[in-house]
Amino acid sequence: MFHNFTLIHDDIMDNADLRRGQPTVHKKWDLNTGILSGDALMILAYQFFEPYEGEVFKGIISLFNETAIKVCEGQQMDMDFEKRTDVTIPEYIKMIDLKTGVLVASALKMGAIIAHAAPRQAQLIYNYGLNLGIAFQLQDDYLDTFGDDSFGKRIGGDILEGKKTFLVLKTMELASREDLTELKEILSSREKSTEEDRIRRARKIFMHYGVHKLIGEEIKRYIDLSFDCVNKTDLPEAKKNQFLAFGNYLMGRNT
Repeated sequence: MFHNFTLIHDDIMDNADLRRGQPTVHKKWDLNTGILSGDALMILAYQFFEPYEGEVFKGIISLFNETAIKVCEGQQMDMDFEKRTDVTIPEYIKMIDLKTGVLVASALKMGAIIAHAAPRQAQLIYNYGLNLGIAFQLQDDYLDTFGDDSFGKRIGGDILEGKKTFLVLKTMELASREDLTELKEILSSREKSTEEDRIRRARKIFMHYGVHKLIGEEIKRYIDLSFDCVNKTDLPEAKKNQFLAFGNYLMGRNT
């Protein structure tokens, strides 16, 4: 419920037309309906904590509130990046850590708290989710530019919105002055009539510098970090395998 609240409001801020292949809430109805729908989902999320008591309730509600603040901070960073010209890759990773990583991490740690796991074990599960969430968002960035219609969102949306994704930031590190000037022009343009051409040109620049492959290496690095956290837990092998299988499922991998 909380995750969908963030998506509805995120779509409003991005003025996005599609989410999961369907019209976004504010596009299907109107802006006010989108805002109220998101607010209602946030309240519904809190209602799910009502059955818990004592230390378990205290632990999960504290974690939830901390996570909600971090997601808001991440969203503000994302919006700030659109106006900045000096964003670094570490800053970008921190932003997706806050916007996406903590959501996955906190959901998993809540389960550990409810199961009365030892603090170290709960933290390892949190770190597993954190790294998996970063890998997932990096893959989302890749698919936004190089995916197909099954992605569920308009391909090239990040380019048209001028977002400073890993693809953009890594290209800025590697590009010649001429290509850097062209990429900045592509990202800053708001001409509707040239949208498809801008997407095509940006893809060409990304591929010229091999950043579509470099992001794949970065995704694998975070998946490996995530799975290493699982292997460090005291869980039986069968339980570890369930977490690893979930990670592969989330990333759309067969192995």
